[in-house]
Amino acid sequence: MGTILSIETATRSGSVAIHKSGNLVGMQQYDIDKSHSSLLHVMIDQVLQNSGTERTQLNAIAVSAGPGSYTGLRIGVSTAKGMCYALDIPLIAVNTLEAMAKQVANTTSENISLCPMIDARRQEVYCMMLNRQMEVLKETEAVIIDEASFFEELNENRIVFFGDGSDKCRSVLLHGNAGFIGNIMPSAREIGELAYNKYVKGDFENLAYYEPFYLKEFRIIKSKKKQL
Repeated sequence: MGTILSIETATRSGSVAIHKSGNLVGMQQYDIDKSHSSLLHVMIDQVLQNSGTERTQLNAIAVSAGPGSYTGLRIGVSTAKGMCYALDIPLIAVNTLEAMAKQVANTTSENISLCPMIDARRQEVYCMMLNRQMEVLKETEAVIIDEASFFEELNENRIVFFGDGSDKCRSVLLHGNAGFIGNIMPSAREIGELAYNKYVKGDFENLAYYEPFYLKEFRIIKSKKKQL
């Protein structure tokens, strides 16, 4: 039986979950901006306690791999790697957008394309496209949204857009085949579901060298305040 702790910190909301043999047995989540560093370890302790799971019973740690917030991903991956080193168990990484698509795929029977989106500031989003069978139609990329975005894809099939990045698309993507679903955020629940498939296959990351999927380099903006 594979017991997996999953960690999701790619956006402002965060969550942790415990899955045993792919079945959810415990979950904790929070939605407080800039709180990963202060709440993540507390949530991990709570979900372990509430599910009756000892740290020594964990067989792997799964982490939301990105794309997403640079700081959030760094905190989640650092925590996951630290636990893996301490417990001598493998690390599993799951694409954040793929986990978001899993939420929608679990609840729809329509023959549609799924386009999860994470806000990347201004008019840019991180996104990918999958079908309901979770087959990737378009790999993860950063896209600047305008009236021509996804034009060819929308001419061929109905696409549902979701995630916090899709909010900026509602007034721009006016094609008849464009649909929108609200209130879809990354969750450790789906991270754990997808991680169990990787666990069975032995699809683990190199613990020493693994880095989050930032997609874009982190840029430090110099302060405009005058230096004294």
